[in-house]
Formats: sequence, C-alpha cells, structure tokens
Amino acid sequence: MEKNTITVRPAAFEELVRVNEIRRYVNDVHVAGRPDTFRPGFCRELEEILYQRFEAENWNILVAESEGQIAGFATVEYLDRPESPYNLARKMYHVEEFGVDPGFHRRGVATALVEYMKRDAAQRGFARLELDMWEFNQGALAFYENVGFTTYRRYMELWV
Repeated sequence: MEKNTITVRPAAFEELVRVNEIRRYVNDVHVAGRPDTFRPGFCRELEEILYQRFEAENWNILVAESEGQIAGFATVEYLDRPESPYNLARKMYHVEEFGVDPGFHRRGVATALVEYMKRDAAQRGFARLELDMWEFNQGALAFYENVGFTTYRRYMELWV
C-alpha cells in the first residue's frame, strides 16, 4: 500500500474558501466545548478575518494538502515584541488557528503542519512556536504534547 503524501505550503487565495470550511468545523468544536464563551454559527466577519490575514505582512496561512484536497490549515502570526518594563524583547512564531478536517484526523496532517512550522520558524529566525488552546479540548492537548509542546503559562477561572 502506497503511503499518502502530505504537502504543507502557504495557501493560495482561491484555497481560502476551503480553509474557511475547516475553520467553521473548528469554531463548532469551540462552541460545543465552551458555549458560554463562543458564539454559535460562522458569521461573515469570521470568514473575512482569514482574507485580512492573507493580505497582512506579518501573517501567513498554511495549508496541508492530502489526497488532492486541503486537509488542514494553520494561521500564523510573526510577532516581534519590544522590551517592556515587564518583559525582554522577544520574537514569537504564534500559531493563532490550527485545524484538520475530521475526515483526515489521525492521518499525519497535523504533524506535517507542525513539522513545516518548525522549519519555517527556524528559517525566519524564531526560536520557538507558540500557541494557546482551550482546556476542554483534550484531544488537541494530547496532540500538542505528543509533538513536543509544553505549557509555560496557564489561564485559570473561578466562577462566582
């Protein structure tokens, strides 16, 4: 049996419609996990954010292609933060959004995206990838830990 090849690359403009389809799925996961926080549906503004980021200088939209179709995506922001009274200056390769079509789960798509981002970050002079995620998404947490991400900061809440 021939192994499926997964290609990761920057998205083409015409592929953003497909990326938004996967983003809609990711949004639905968040709505189900935290209905107290996320708005249901996938409004026009959410769709348009992707196009704005596509045009922005410090953003990139990456896609993972498998079996001739876009199977996953990541939106990444290249941040260069100056020194502040609290922090040293730092550069961050920030993974803002990340998702894989459910039909491609556990087939290497997410891992291929992370491996590409690691190489891309190093080539751009970033020392690390950074992302945040919601605690309810234990499947994502297990994946991120499996590919080497570690927790360095935590948000907590106390309902009253």
